[in-house]
Amino acid sequence: MSSGIMKDNILEFFVQAANKHDFSLDITLNVKGSVITGTMISAKEYFNTMSETFEDGNEIAQALSEQLGRAGEAAQNNDDSEAYFLHMKDTKVYVGDSKPTPSKGKILWRGKLNEIDGFFLGRIYDSSDNET
Repeated sequence: MSSGIMKDNILEFFVQAANKHDFSLDITLNVKGSVITGTMISAKEYFNTMSETFEDGNEIAQALSEQLGRAGEAAQNNDDSEAYFLHMKDTKVYVGDSKPTPSKGKILWRGKLNEIDGFFLGRIYDSSDNET
Protein backbone atom coordinates (compact mmCIF):
# COMPACT_ATOMS: atom_id res chain seq x y z
CA MET A 1 0.00 0.00 0.00
CA SER A 2 1.60 3.21 -1.09
CA SER A 3 -0.56 5.52 1.01
CA GLY A 4 0.35 3.82 4.27
CA ILE A 5 -3.28 4.12 5.41
CA MET A 6 -4.64 0.79 6.57
CA LYS A 7 -8.14 -0.40 7.29
CA ASP A 8 -9.08 -2.97 9.90
CA ASN A 9 -9.86 -6.16 7.93
CA ILE A 10 -12.31 -7.45 10.55
CA LEU A 11 -14.23 -4.18 10.57
CA GLU A 12 -14.26 -4.20 6.77
CA PHE A 13 -15.65 -7.76 6.87
CA PHE A 14 -18.53 -6.56 9.10
CA VAL A 15 -19.22 -3.65 6.71
CA GLN A 16 -19.30 -6.01 3.71
CA ALA A 17 -21.70 -8.34 5.55
CA ALA A 18 -23.92 -5.35 6.33
CA ASN A 19 -23.86 -4.11 2.73
CA LYS A 20 -24.45 -7.48 1.05
CA HIS A 21 -26.84 -9.12 3.48
CA ASP A 22 -28.56 -6.23 5.32
CA PHE A 23 -26.81 -7.41 8.48
CA SER A 24 -26.86 -4.96 11.39
CA LEU A 25 -24.63 -4.88 14.44
CA ASP A 26 -24.41 -2.77 17.60
CA ILE A 27 -20.90 -1.34 17.64
CA THR A 28 -18.82 1.37 19.26
CA LEU A 29 -15.97 3.05 17.38
CA ASN A 30 -12.96 5.11 18.45
CA VAL A 31 -12.33 7.86 15.90
CA LYS A 32 -9.64 10.47 16.55
CA GLY A 33 -10.41 10.76 20.25
CA SER A 34 -14.20 10.56 19.87
CA VAL A 35 -16.32 7.57 20.80
CA ILE A 36 -19.12 6.86 18.34
CA THR A 37 -21.75 4.34 19.35
CA GLY A 38 -24.78 3.00 17.48
CA THR A 39 -25.92 0.26 15.13
CA MET A 40 -23.98 -0.52 11.95
CA ILE A 41 -26.32 -0.80 8.96
CA SER A 42 -26.00 -1.42 5.25
CA ALA A 43 -25.22 1.42 2.86
CA LYS A 44 -28.60 0.68 1.27
CA GLU A 45 -30.47 1.20 4.56
CA TYR A 46 -28.46 4.35 5.21
CA PHE A 47 -29.27 5.87 1.82
CA ASN A 48 -32.92 4.75 1.91
CA THR A 49 -33.43 6.21 5.40
CA MET A 50 -31.72 9.41 4.30
CA SER A 51 -33.94 9.59 1.20
CA GLU A 52 -37.08 9.44 3.38
CA THR A 53 -35.97 12.71 4.96
CA PHE A 54 -36.52 14.48 1.64
CA GLU A 55 -39.51 12.55 0.23
CA ASP A 56 -42.25 14.98 1.18
CA GLY A 57 -40.37 18.15 0.29
CA ASN A 58 -40.29 20.34 -2.78
CA GLU A 59 -39.04 19.21 -6.21
CA ILE A 60 -35.38 19.55 -5.26
CA ALA A 61 -35.90 17.53 -2.09
CA GLN A 62 -37.74 14.82 -4.05
CA ALA A 63 -34.93 14.68 -6.63
CA LEU A 64 -32.44 14.27 -3.76
CA SER A 65 -34.59 11.48 -2.34
CA GLU A 66 -34.53 9.63 -5.69
CA GLN A 67 -30.76 10.05 -6.03
CA LEU A 68 -30.19 8.70 -2.52
CA GLY A 69 -32.48 5.75 -3.26
CA ARG A 70 -30.44 4.94 -6.37
CA ALA A 71 -27.20 5.26 -4.39
CA GLY A 72 -28.57 2.70 -1.94
CA GLU A 73 -29.36 0.23 -4.71
CA ALA A 74 -25.93 0.74 -6.27
CA ALA A 75 -24.20 0.18 -2.93
CA GLN A 76 -25.96 -3.15 -2.40
CA ASN A 77 -25.22 -4.37 -5.94
CA ASN A 78 -21.58 -3.21 -5.86
CA ASP A 79 -19.28 -6.17 -6.48
CA ASP A 80 -16.20 -4.23 -5.38
CA SER A 81 -14.45 -6.41 -2.83
CA GLU A 82 -13.34 -3.36 -0.84
CA ALA A 83 -15.47 -1.24 1.47
CA TYR A 84 -14.53 2.36 2.21
CA PHE A 85 -17.35 3.68 4.42
CA LEU A 86 -19.19 2.45 7.47
CA HIS A 87 -22.83 3.48 8.09
CA MET A 88 -24.64 3.66 11.41
CA LYS A 89 -28.06 4.55 12.78
CA ASP A 90 -29.20 5.61 16.26
CA THR A 91 -25.73 7.11 16.63
CA LYS A 92 -24.29 9.08 19.54
CA VAL A 93 -20.91 10.77 19.62
CA TYR A 94 -19.00 11.21 22.87
CA VAL A 95 -16.06 13.61 23.12
CA GLY A 96 -14.37 13.51 26.51
CA ASP A 97 -16.67 13.18 29.51
CA SER A 98 -19.40 15.42 28.14
CA LYS A 99 -22.90 14.34 27.26
CA PRO A 100 -23.25 12.70 23.86
CA THR A 101 -23.90 14.75 20.78
CA PRO A 102 -26.67 14.76 19.82
CA SER A 103 -28.44 13.79 22.99
CA LYS A 104 -31.81 13.25 21.30
CA GLY A 105 -33.10 11.99 17.97
CA LYS A 106 -32.25 9.17 15.61
CA ILE A 107 -28.99 10.12 13.94
CA LEU A 108 -27.47 8.53 10.84
CA TRP A 109 -23.66 8.51 10.63
CA ARG A 110 -21.20 7.73 7.82
CA GLY A 111 -17.46 7.48 8.32
CA LYS A 112 -14.32 6.42 6.46
CA LEU A 113 -13.14 2.94 7.37
CA ASN A 114 -9.48 3.96 7.22
CA GLU A 115 -10.02 6.73 9.81
CA ILE A 116 -11.35 4.42 12.54
CA ASP A 117 -8.78 3.76 15.27
CA GLY A 118 -10.56 0.92 17.05
CA PHE A 119 -13.91 -0.66 17.89
CA PHE A 120 -15.75 -2.98 20.22
CA LEU A 121 -18.98 -4.87 19.70
CA GLY A 122 -21.98 -3.50 21.56
CA ARG A 123 -23.11 0.02 22.13
CA ILE A 124 -23.02 2.47 25.00
CA TYR A 125 -26.35 3.19 26.63
CA ASP A 126 -26.96 6.15 28.88
CA SER A 127 -29.96 7.61 30.71
CA SER A 128 -31.13 9.55 27.63
CA ASP A 129 -31.64 6.25 25.73
CA ASN A 130 -34.76 5.65 27.82
CA GLU A 131 -36.42 8.77 26.45
CA THR A 132 -38.61 8.49 23.36
